[in-house]
Amino acid sequence: MRSARGRLAATAVLFLPCLLATAPAAAAGAAEEKPGEPSPPALMSTVGGDRLGLPGTQIQPRAGAGVPELPASLTSRSWIVADAETGDVLAAKNAHWPLAPASTLKMLFADTLLPKFDPETVHRVTREELLEVGPGSSLVGVKEGLTYTVRDLWLGVFLRSGNDAVHVLAEMNGGKEETVREMNEHARELGALDTHVVSPDGYDAEGQVSSAYDLTLIARSGMQKPDFRAYAATVRATFPGDVEKGEDGERKRGTFEIQNTNRLLTGDVGLEPYEGIAGVKNGYTSQAGSTFTGVAQRGDRVLLVTAMHPEGNGVRVYQETAALLDWGFEAADDVVPVGQLVPPEGVRDGSGKNTDGRPAGQREDTAAAPSGHTAAGAHGPSGGADTALLVGAAALLALGAGAYGVHRRWPLPSLSGSPGAGRGRRAPAALGSPENPGTLERLLGSAAATKFVVVLRRTGASAEAPPAAAADGGGPGRGGPAADGKAPAAPGAPDGPATP
Repeated sequence: MRSARGRLAATAVLFLPCLLATAPAAAAGAAEEKPGEPSPPALMSTVGGDRLGLPGTQIQPRAGAGVPELPASLTSRSWIVADAETGDVLAAKNAHWPLAPASTLKMLFADTLLPKFDPETVHRVTREELLEVGPGSSLVGVKEGLTYTVRDLWLGVFLRSGNDAVHVLAEMNGGKEETVREMNEHARELGALDTHVVSPDGYDAEGQVSSAYDLTLIARSGMQKPDFRAYAATVRATFPGDVEKGEDGERKRGTFEIQNTNRLLTGDVGLEPYEGIAGVKNGYTSQAGSTFTGVAQRGDRVLLVTAMHPEGNGVRVYQETAALLDWGFEAADDVVPVGQLVPPEGVRDGSGKNTDGRPAGQREDTAAAPSGHTAAGAHGPSGGADTALLVGAAALLALGAGAYGVHRRWPLPSLSGSPGAGRGRRAPAALGSPENPGTLERLLGSAAATKFVVVLRRTGASAEAPPAAAADGGGPGRGGPAADGKAPAAPGAPDGPATP
C-alpha cells in the first residue's frame, strides 16, 4: 500500500507545475510569508488533493456565496480548517509544509499506544526509564521508585504534556526505538506521510517533522477512541505525589492537582475558553515555536483546526485557532472543499481494522475514564459547579446532547451538549466521553442506551475555576508549584531546549 501511494505521489509531483498554472487563485485575507522568513517548499505532498500541495492560502468560494473573509491577523506559517466528520478541507495554508511539531506529536504517541495498555495496570517507575527525558522538558512530576497506573501516566501526557510520563510509557512499550518505529508505521497507516518521528515526546530533534495536514489526520483518528477523547477533554485531575509521613506517623501517598495546558479548554488572561472545545493538544519548543490542534463542535458540525508556528508565543496560537474555528463555522456552507482528510489504510483497503482503540477484549463500557474534571464537568463525584445528571436516552435526545442525527462519512461521537452561535462567557459544553461513545445509531442500538451518565457543567463563576495564568508547556517562562504547594506539578518548561 505504501509503495502504491508513493508512486501516486511521485506522479503528482511530475504534474504539479501544470497545476500551479491552472489552480484557482487563493483568496486574500491571511498574511503570507514576509521577506526573510522561511518559505514553504514549492512542491509539497498532494495527499488529500492537488490544491493542498500548493504553497499559500487555498480557499474556493461557492458560486454566488458571500464567504466571510479569513481573519486578517493570521501569522501561522501553516494551518488547516477541516470538517472532522466529512473530511472536507474548507481552507488551508501550506497544509503539507513539514515543520517541527513540538508536543502536538504526543497525539500520535497516544493514538499509537493507548490501545496497548489496560488503564488500571500499575507500574513502578525505574531510574532508567527517565534517563532520556531531555533537559528543559515539560514534566508532570513522575518519580522513580513510585507506582503509577497507566491512567495516571496518560493524564500526565494529555494534561501536562509530561515528557517524563511519555518516556515511562515508551519503556513499557519496549523502549524508545520500538515506540518511534511504531509511531512512524502508524503515521503511514493514517496517510500522514509528512510526519517523521525521532523522539516520541516531540522534543526538538533533527529531522523530526509533521505538517498541519498530518496533525489533523492524527487528531481525527485519536478522537475516534473513547479514552483519547476523555483524556483530551479533561480540564483538571488529581495526580499521585510523594510518599510522606502524616500527622499520625503513618507514611501515605500524597496527591496534587494538575490542569490541562490547552488554553482553549481552560482559558487564560485575555482568552476565554472556546465554546464547544473538546481538545486536542498544544505544544511549544524553541525550534517549533507554538503549535496547536483543536476540535470543536457547534450544532451538528465538528471542525478540526491545526495552526503551526505563528509569530510570537503565549496565547497567539490559541487566538489564531479560535479565529479559524469561528471562520470555519460561519463559512462551511459557502465554500467548495479544497481537499479531503484521507481515511486510514484500514478503512481504505477494507481490512476492517478496529478504530475504537480499546485494548483487545476490553468492553466498550470499561474504556478508560480519567478521574478528573472534563470541560463538561467530572467523570466522578464532584461538587461546586459540576453536576452529573443521569438521564435516559430519550431525555438525552430531547436535550439535544445526543449523537448526530445525520449520516456522515466519518462520524465522531457527540462533542458538545448545548452548542450555540458565536462565542461568549460560557463554560465549554458537554464533551464526548466513554459514557457517550457513538453515533445516534450506536446509541439507540446499544444495551447501555437506556441509562448512562451525561456530565454537564454549570456556567458562571466557580471555586474550581482554573487560575488565569496556570503553568503549561505551551510557552516559555511559565511555571508554578502544585495546587497543594508540596509535590511538583509540571514546571511549564518548553518541550525542548532553550536554544535550537
